[in-house]
Amino acid sequence: MKRVLVSGGAGFIGSHVTVELIEAGYDVLVADDMSNCDLTCYEGVKKITGRDDLPFVKMSFCDMEATDKLFSEWKIDAVIHFAAFKAVGESVSDPLKYYGNNLQSFINVLEAAKAHGCRNVLFSSSATVYGEPEELPVTEKSPRQPSTSPYGNTKQICEDILRDSVAAYPQIRGIALRYFNPIGAHPSALIGELPRGVPNNLVPFITQTAIGRRECLSIFGDDYPTPDGTCQRDYIDIVDLARAHVCAVARMLDEKMEQEYEIFNVGTGRPLSVMELVNAFQKVNNLKLNYKIAPRRPGDVTAIWADPTLANEKLGWKATRTTEETLASAWAWEKHLAGK
Repeated sequence: MKRVLVSGGAGFIGSHVTVELIEAGYDVLVADDMSNCDLTCYEGVKKITGRDDLPFVKMSFCDMEATDKLFSEWKIDAVIHFAAFKAVGESVSDPLKYYGNNLQSFINVLEAAKAHGCRNVLFSSSATVYGEPEELPVTEKSPRQPSTSPYGNTKQICEDILRDSVAAYPQIRGIALRYFNPIGAHPSALIGELPRGVPNNLVPFITQTAIGRRECLSIFGDDYPTPDGTCQRDYIDIVDLARAHVCAVARMLDEKMEQEYEIFNVGTGRPLSVMELVNAFQKVNNLKLNYKIAPRRPGDVTAIWADPTLANEKLGWKATRTTEETLASAWAWEKHLAGK
């Protein structure tokens, strides 16, 4: 059985990917420094999969000695790297925190993979690398624009580090998955997005406002050049996103890569505005949200959505869950957390 290391595997995306990997028959090793999560989702993964023995290592990938030790003690066939800070606004106010953590952790993972014979590296990238795109939808050939935030810049730099490492070291090959906007929760409501403190992402702020944890939802800007004045995004269900990782890992391990470094957009191809998403949440869950229009937020782009054709064709993957299913799952998760 092939073993996949999921760095940052106790977090939102990592926990959902761990479930899908286990259900696809992989042996999974979870490692996380717990700086932005607790054990809630890790415990949820064990319940969903029935894997009480799911191995977990608490460590920081910024610690090269700990990273090297992990790779030497476990035979790892592929690594999926999630261990990064990801709040756009915080990266603008504290860029050194983001450059220090996001770059060093990935460099250490690549060093350890190269040294210990782990050939396959899957990098968690982001649609932020496209910046404010010139044309929509974006394809993998769309030019990367100057980043609108240090967070987005770390994703661009890490892609370059992976590309250059693959070119230089024949023992490594890599895939970068460029996510659009992951939302929702597992259908079991046992794992989902669990931000520490005030949420930076839209859907957890929506659900926390709906449950009464937040007084009011702020919609940042209604004067963008879009049909309703609010930003447009490509919102992808977290389980759909997780399945894309399973397809990408299989592509590597089954020797189906056509190049040593590949990039795929992971999105639905359907733009939704912030206001459309808020309205859809209210409708599907039969709720009324308290929201207000606030000033634009630094680092936000006007509109971006994917052309997912390449992932559909090469990975054999396609987003299948509806917005309604996704928003219902997000609300079920919030209620689970509240014990309702």
